[in-house]
Amino acid sequence: MDRNEKPTSPLQGTTRRHFFKECGVGVGKIALASLLCNRAANAAVPSNPLAPRASHFEAKAKHVIYLFMAGAPSQLDLFDNKPVLTKFDGQPIPAEIVKDQRYAFIQPDANLMSSRFKFARHGQSGAELSELMPHLSGVADELAIVRSVHTDQFNHAPAQLFINTGSPLQGRPCIGSWATYGLGSLADDLPGFVVLNSGAGLSAGAHNWGCGFLPTEYQGVPFRSQGSPILNVNSPAGIDPTLQRNNIDLINRLNQHRLDTFHDPEISARINAYEMAYKMQSSAPDLIDLGQESQETLDLYGADPAKPSFANNCLLARRMVERGVRFINCYHGSWDHHSDVAGGLKAKCKETDQACAALITDLKRRGLLDDTLVVWGGEFGRTPMVESIAALGRSMGRDHHPQAFTMWLAGGGVKAGQTLGATDELGFHVAERPVHVHDMQATILHLMGMDHERLTFNYKGRDFRLTDVFGEVVEELIA
Repeated sequence: MDRNEKPTSPLQGTTRRHFFKECGVGVGKIALASLLCNRAANAAVPSNPLAPRASHFEAKAKHVIYLFMAGAPSQLDLFDNKPVLTKFDGQPIPAEIVKDQRYAFIQPDANLMSSRFKFARHGQSGAELSELMPHLSGVADELAIVRSVHTDQFNHAPAQLFINTGSPLQGRPCIGSWATYGLGSLADDLPGFVVLNSGAGLSAGAHNWGCGFLPTEYQGVPFRSQGSPILNVNSPAGIDPTLQRNNIDLINRLNQHRLDTFHDPEISARINAYEMAYKMQSSAPDLIDLGQESQETLDLYGADPAKPSFANNCLLARRMVERGVRFINCYHGSWDHHSDVAGGLKAKCKETDQACAALITDLKRRGLLDDTLVVWGGEFGRTPMVESIAALGRSMGRDHHPQAFTMWLAGGGVKAGQTLGATDELGFHVAERPVHVHDMQATILHLMGMDHERLTFNYKGRDFRLTDVFGEVVEELIA
């Protein structure tokens, strides 16, 4: 074009140097943006995000069965015998002990209440257990009992979230999600992380097994112990396997096209979810068919295939371990005994004691206990003071107690036959070897071969981990 000729377009005659000057971006920023886009486009989205992955170091446990007693069992009536509490039963607790303490319902100066149950020592380890757990007493030498666990939360929902996810706030990944994120799964036709529920009173609900900001393939999958294992997993009437397969193939091709375009890992998770659901249409019904078990095994657990129960769930958990499921949560609720703690515990222990002991026995005789970690516990403990509030219709109960409670572990590299930690004479404060909730989480991950400080996920510019910025492995629990 002649220099004296008038431009016919607003852009005609505009130089590249003028463009970069006016747009305020510059060549460097444009080059960086291009480089980042290319990296994103070329980033490999794993075809199977639950494929087994190497641990940070040699793992002692390949699987975890977490028996979560929602509502908080009373450690003072089950594991932590206090003769001094019996001596001062009915008297006010000394003011210096409860100074500056907060409780959900009772006043800090409430009267003391001893346990109404007898304790005895069991096994070569001499573990002291309540008469409410005759079956667990029979496997006492397989247990590592921790009497000095403490938490930061004193109400159910935040405390349940805290022990499951490391935070009292909703939206953080739970320990099962962290485990499958770090290690993948050993199961091909079942989820890597399964949730089983019995009882009631799970205050934090599904947030206890949520994946938070981790990709959704690491979400816990709730199973039912009767009927269809997962709602809507069965095909509607008139849909045969060929048509079902064709439908899934078509959906997956559409999702794959979207994935190739946008490289969103959530699309990959959706593709894998369709494939897993298809596989589970045959694997899940076979899994929950407890009729395949011998009568001796059913009797061992106290399981009845016709009645959903905690016992059935413990047996299902063993069957899942055999099939490669990485992490199994068995939640059993209604341990929140603000009134009639003695009567409530009798009922709950009747529902759970036999099955807990049977699970350990069954895993051991099948050669599965060495690489399966079993964890038992609630979200906090119960007070050594009595809760009797006439206005609420409560008497002879115990309030929430975050200062000290008991958990136990078995199998999976745990140093069995020991009782770790202690509380004071009244069972109020930890007196020996405190173990924080984050310490328990760090220890569980360690037994699975993962360093809790290295197992991180970057979210909103920060590296998050299960144990936040705290937690130490409890070395005394490692065999």
